[in-house]
Amino acid sequence: MLLFVAVLGAFRAQQEDSPLCEMLGRPEFPLLSKKGDITIGGAFSIHSQISKPSLSFTDNPEPLTCSRINFREFRFAQTMIFAIEEINNSSSLLPNISLGYKIFDSCGSTLPSTRAIMGLINGQERILGKNCSGLSSVHAVIGASESSSTIGMLQISGIFQIPVISHFATCACLSNRKQYPSFFRTIPSDYYQSRALAKLVKHFGWTWVGTIRSDNDYGNNGMTTFITAARQEGICVEYSEAISRTDSGEQVARVVRVIRSGSARVLVAFLAQSEMNILLEEALKQNLTGLQWVGSESWITAGHLANKRYSGMLMGSLGFTIRKTKITGLQEFLLQVNPSQDAQNNLLREFWEATFDCSFKSDLHGQSHCSGSERLQDIHNPFTDVSELRISNNVYKAVYAAAHAMHSKLKCGQTGEAVNQSCVWKDHLEPKQVVRHLQDVNFTLQSGERVYFDGNGDPAATYELVNWQRNRAGDSVFVAVGSYDASLPNGKQFTMNGINITWRPPSVCSESCLPGFRQAVIKGKPICCFSCVACAAGEISNSNSAECSRCPLEYWSNKDHSRCVPKVIEFLSYGETMGVLLTAFSLFGASLTLVMSCLFCRFRHTPLVKASNSELSFLLLFSLTLCFLCSLTFIGRPSEWSCMLRHTAFGITFALCMSCVLAKTIAVVMAFKAKRPTNTIPQCSAPVQRTSVLGCTLLQVFVCVLWLTLAPPFPYKNTAYATERIVLECDLGSPIGFWAVLGYIGLLALLCLILAFLARKLPDNFNEAKFITFSMLIFTAVWVTFIPAYVSSPGKFTVAVEIFAILASSFGLFFCIFE
Repeated sequence: MLLFVAVLGAFRAQQEDSPLCEMLGRPEFPLLSKKGDITIGGAFSIHSQISKPSLSFTDNPEPLTCSRINFREFRFAQTMIFAIEEINNSSSLLPNISLGYKIFDSCGSTLPSTRAIMGLINGQERILGKNCSGLSSVHAVIGASESSSTIGMLQISGIFQIPVISHFATCACLSNRKQYPSFFRTIPSDYYQSRALAKLVKHFGWTWVGTIRSDNDYGNNGMTTFITAARQEGICVEYSEAISRTDSGEQVARVVRVIRSGSARVLVAFLAQSEMNILLEEALKQNLTGLQWVGSESWITAGHLANKRYSGMLMGSLGFTIRKTKITGLQEFLLQVNPSQDAQNNLLREFWEATFDCSFKSDLHGQSHCSGSERLQDIHNPFTDVSELRISNNVYKAVYAAAHAMHSKLKCGQTGEAVNQSCVWKDHLEPKQVVRHLQDVNFTLQSGERVYFDGNGDPAATYELVNWQRNRAGDSVFVAVGSYDASLPNGKQFTMNGINITWRPPSVCSESCLPGFRQAVIKGKPICCFSCVACAAGEISNSNSAECSRCPLEYWSNKDHSRCVPKVIEFLSYGETMGVLLTAFSLFGASLTLVMSCLFCRFRHTPLVKASNSELSFLLLFSLTLCFLCSLTFIGRPSEWSCMLRHTAFGITFALCMSCVLAKTIAVVMAFKAKRPTNTIPQCSAPVQRTSVLGCTLLQVFVCVLWLTLAPPFPYKNTAYATERIVLECDLGSPIGFWAVLGYIGLLALLCLILAFLARKLPDNFNEAKFITFSMLIFTAVWVTFIPAYVSSPGKFTVAVEIFAILASSFGLFFCIFE
């Protein structure tokens, strides 16, 4: 608003010598124009170089002048003319209404763009006088090619609600409907392109990149969105530089030095073509090579950059661009352009001279004379090259969108059945009415492409991923290798089509961590710069993992910490040395008792065997055999039956053994303490002995049955003892049951010890009581020692301690009683 007021004030004041008028230039004739019932304006960067007036503040600055014709932009202007002529020849779109055009040069800069929009709005009047009608001379504007230029135009045209349809202004800021309510465009917003570029960089594993942008609305807004999206994808930016085409050579050289000194091998260039040209020239001077270029749509398909001068540097470049299409008849139209179409048109003469390197002035030395009969068919330059019609198609769509909006406003063909019926035409068509109808346009071109605008005036965001490759002839070509569609769900937006791609290896700040290592952020560095730290025991990681993952409870990390493997299951087995030794001792003890049983059976009628109470001796030997053999149930892989058997067998067999010893001890005491004749004692005591042995044993059986019923022992994987292995053991189920069984055996042993102690003064020739006393002392010592050893022994050694106690007490009883 302020800019418009200043400019308007300058013109109204008619201060022809004012500095502002001198810089902007006075309203001038359009470069290309044609009268019509409805006029569409155009603003293109037909010239790419602009003079920089010296601001001495002592003299009036010289007017801005543009030079160096841009063939590509001139093609855009001719495409606009082609579309208008096509519509004028159509009987279905705007019938009996002729479209005219006025095309100005925005010169790719804000000030010339301001001059262009002023010329489009005011018409060809030199100043604004009292005869101003208040109506714009154009009903819609196509352009401009740069975001900053478009913003400058909108600040003026927006006041009059003149619709501006840009074919190349991609700044996301232009989607602000409150600030730019009359703006539309046929190219997607950079918001989508920047996010697509971030996904592209992530796809190829480039986590360490450098960035460079145009120092204008296009570059700054686009790069801001890219950096935000890149951080979300885990990508780090080493440096971010900006250049402008008005920068000094030293400033551009400094930027190239920063790129050369950086460690990032991927450069994301969000540059307009003018800045790209400047950067590449300086990059050639400094021999900048070895970079993977990722480009924005502004330059990624620019044909003039694909020449041999730059191709070596840019080969393999990747970037998103608009889908290319074919416009029927455009090439023929372009090849008909000739200065003879308008002999007074300086732009056509300038174009012809630049194309054929000739001059219409005969007094210039070193240049051939232009005849006007030269053939454009023999020329291959960005103007005649229609193989990559991308932005030109956007111009074509913009013209048709404006025409369809006017067609809708004028109710063409809606009052009768005939499609080509005349439009309802009035003297004046207000631009703001075109804005309302532009929002609702929805049509399909001859190519089948659908054209419409969303609520922000933006088209559907679809891109084509192109890769710079060499064909068989060695020329640079743009090969479509993928696509991006923002309308699809996240995760399906970016797709590759399987074509081989020319690209460079990944660019990273730190090499990927090997499996078994995790990333550790280096203080003061971006998150992409890290050191690799080995995972702790029991943790694993994949390649380049940020964190190590702990293995499940029953798994452990392998040697490389790359995967979880089942933990080693530990138990006392028959195959290991300890298991073999304990098994051997167990079988040896059982064999001794069997041998002794055979001896007792062989000499059972001798006085010695009879005197030792043969019935109890046989029962005791049988119980000792079972005691030796029950230790075998503690060896091997624990199972449900073995866990229940080992403790109950141990408890019952030792209860039987202690019952026999107790009965034997009682018999000895009774034999030498009784007042009856001795030959009557065995007969009277035999039933008592059997009953006492049976009763004491059955009581233990009852305890064991109760234990197995309420809380039986069961196999248990102990992971608390050792983190790297599983100890497979038998859980007691009920510790009370276990200690009750063990306590009952201890009680029987204590009674035996007491009774044997009481019989210690028996005659010397009968020392059985002494042997029983010694056996009980050994038994008690073994099991008293067993308790702390059992509690403190780790893993499978707990079982070994229990087996040792069983064998030691069994051998003690055997050798003390039956030696």
